[in-house]
Amino acid sequence: MPFIFHIPHSSFEIPTKYLADFAISKDELESEKIKMTDSYTDELFIDCVADGDEKIIFPVSRLLVDVERFSKDDKEPMAEIGMGMLYHSCHDLSELRSSNAFNKELKTTYYDQHHKAFTGLVDGQLKSYAEVLIIDCHSFPTKPWPYERNQTGDRPEICIGTDAFHTTTEIEVALTNAFRKQGFDVNLDTPFSGSIVPMKFYQKDERVKSIMIEIRRDLYMDEATGGRNLSFTKTKQKVQSAISNFRRELFK
Repeated sequence: MPFIFHIPHSSFEIPTKYLADFAISKDELESEKIKMTDSYTDELFIDCVADGDEKIIFPVSRLLVDVERFSKDDKEPMAEIGMGMLYHSCHDLSELRSSNAFNKELKTTYYDQHHKAFTGLVDGQLKSYAEVLIIDCHSFPTKPWPYERNQTGDRPEICIGTDAFHTTTEIEVALTNAFRKQGFDVNLDTPFSGSIVPMKFYQKDERVKSIMIEIRRDLYMDEATGGRNLSFTKTKQKVQSAISNFRRELFK
């Protein structure tokens, strides 16, 4: 069972042509990126990718398009607060975009293309293997932002997110134990839950497994400035060791 590492929120990139879509200043937008980006998750997980695995990294900021949301607002719970596929709200629920702004080009160019490629990776792996495991790679702030549904202040170092259909107990236990053996404080589905699966397979194909890993940001970065902190390398190494041990435990 190969892994597919899905890294959707690591990019700060917003092409210049789309900057006029935003209702905040350039400096405010840069500040919002620091708050909302899962900074460095591409770097933290890149060395976990082994032979036979795949990775897919979304190339632009989630503030432009969020590929982890359902594309239709009536299916996406976060759309109620202006954070569907296209965000209209900032982290504090103030205005990010005009509430009536919808750019079809963004969906076609970024959202649809990403999910087409993601689906293709899963299809490709299933041609060679009986099963595939998606590892959905994220990070989260030490303190909850106002938009978050779970406002619990006591946040674990690692949050493991599961899906009732696509996450087996074996996978859940093995990954949780692997991170705990590295000394991390780990919670299950708190403060975030769920894990992404392309719609072609979602709730339909049990061969497609999925589990989410959320890393608390103070473990590797300065949340105020957005820079790496002194623990970055150590945290990266511990994450890599956890994934390696998880892989061995799963396939022993």
